Order: sequence, then C-alpha cells, then structure tokens
Amino acid sequence: MSFKDLKKSSTDSMKRLLNEAEKLKKGGGESSYEDNRIWKPTLDKSSNGYAVIRFLPASEGEDLPWIRQFSHGFQGKGGWYIENCPTTIGGKCPCCEANNEMWNSGIESNKNIARDRKRKLSYISNILVISDPSAPENEGKVFLYKYGKKIFEKIEEKMHPQFQDEEAVNPFDYWKGADFKLKVRKVDGYVNYDKSEFAAPMPLFGGDDSKLESIWKTQYPLKDFTNPKEYKGYDELKRKFDMVLSGGSNAPKRAEEIEDSEETSEESWSAPPKSKSAKEIKTENEQTDFSGDAMSYFERLARNDN
Repeated sequence: MSFKDLKKSSTDSMKRLLNEAEKLKKGGGESSYEDNRIWKPTLDKSSNGYAVIRFLPASEGEDLPWIRQFSHGFQGKGGWYIENCPTTIGGKCPCCEANNEMWNSGIESNKNIARDRKRKLSYISNILVISDPSAPENEGKVFLYKYGKKIFEKIEEKMHPQFQDEEAVNPFDYWKGADFKLKVRKVDGYVNYDKSEFAAPMPLFGGDDSKLESIWKTQYPLKDFTNPKEYKGYDELKRKFDMVLSGGSNAPKRAEEIEDSEETSEESWSAPPKSKSAKEIKTENEQTDFSGDAMSYFERLARNDN
C-alpha cells in the first residue's frame, strides 16, 4: 500500500480496527479457527436456511473437484478435542487407536464412548455462490464448501441415477452441470439437508468462456487439505488427547467449528484404517463410496456426450 492509499483509507481503517477489536472482545482474546475461504449457509433462529450454489470443476493441476477429510470433535474433562484426523492422509491417530480398543472391549458403555469420539467425514469442494439471500455480499464469489455424506450422496445420485428415465449429470461441469438449491432445516435436533436438490442442467454464465475462465482461475487448491504439513504429529496429538481426557489445564475450554449434525458425522463407528502408503492414499482420495472409482463416472459422462 502506498502512502497515498494509506491516507485515503484512514477513515475506513478506524472502522475496521474497531470491528476487529470487538471480535477479540467477544471471543475472550482466544484465537479463531475461522477460515474465510469456507462458505456456510446462514441459518435463522429456527435453524432454517436457503441458498443456491454451483459446484465447480477440479482446479488447475488437480484431478478431482472434491477432497475427503476426517476429523474429531468431542468434549472431555479437560475441554474439547478438535483436530483433523491423520487417517485422512494415512497416518496414525491416537483417538482412533483408543476408539478401537474401546470398541473391541465388547462393553456397550465403551462402544458408546467410541461412537461419541468417532471420526467425522467431510468433503470439501470449490463452489460459486449464486444466491445467498441472508448474505447477498457472497453472491458471485468463489468459496470452499465443506459438506457431509448426505450432500455427497445427492451428488452421487446425480452422476449415477437409479432409474432409466433419468439422465446422468456431472454437477461439477461448467457447461452441463446444474445449480444446487441448498435447503436447510432442523429435524429432531439435527441440521437436515434432505430437501436440497439440483435444478435442471444449464451452462454457468450462459457458457461464456471468458467469465468461466475467470472463475476457474480464482478457485482454491484442494491439495492443501491433504498436505502432511497441515496435520499435527502423532506425539503432539497424543499429548492433547490425554490432556482432554484427564482434565489437563492446557486443553481448549470451548468448541469452535464443531458441527453437531448428522450431515458431518459418519453413520456408524468403524475401526480406523491401518497406515497407508502415499500411493494408497492418492488412490483412496480418487475413489468414492459407490461402486467403481470416481473418475469412471466422468468417463461415462464423456462417452454419453459423444
């Protein structure tokens, strides 16, 4: 910033500093886990919300338009354990190891503890916000969107329809994809996305390649979320895990970014996988939970276009 720009922004900078100071005051001076790249739907007091988004294709240099990530979020005597699970990248996780022992004990109370501390599955994709009535300033911008199995199943169903009269659609395609109408409700105490649906396929921006290329260049790389440098080491996680369980004074005392919903949780607890090689992890990240690998669906879609 030049001195001239500094002078022009002097009025706005005061407002910005006051806003940031207020955030710190409300947060009690603790650091925030907020990632401004990640978009979330705004919910009203009844936990209802609506927005229209468009899932975007793979970013430059990447093969898939999503990444799969595991995490843990639970409260113990010493506060909250909120960490990305190293099993995402084939590493060892002290929480998963402890859960495995609890589950294999055969004691139902131990199994319940394992369920409470289980891994939570999320997917992350680039999106374009088409309509966000509660936060219109987000419209027309590219964000990352973190979503769970329920929404991914809707994506899967769109790519691989069950019935013969339904056409396969690649929701991540600029030209032949479809907008996604996100409808959020609260059902039985949980955030629910069952009413969400894809609109009819249509080109984004009417197929204007110049606008599409501009959007593509602003997409975020997803590989950052599977970079080993972004995951804490086993020993550090073990110390924190033990501290949370035992009531150590250095454990975090409040939860941030914990989504207590069926949308981000695995439907049932399962034993953590064994450590995998980098090649195995790459293969796993290129696969989904349905039959065949993810890329095969794109290949089928391409063949159907010919």
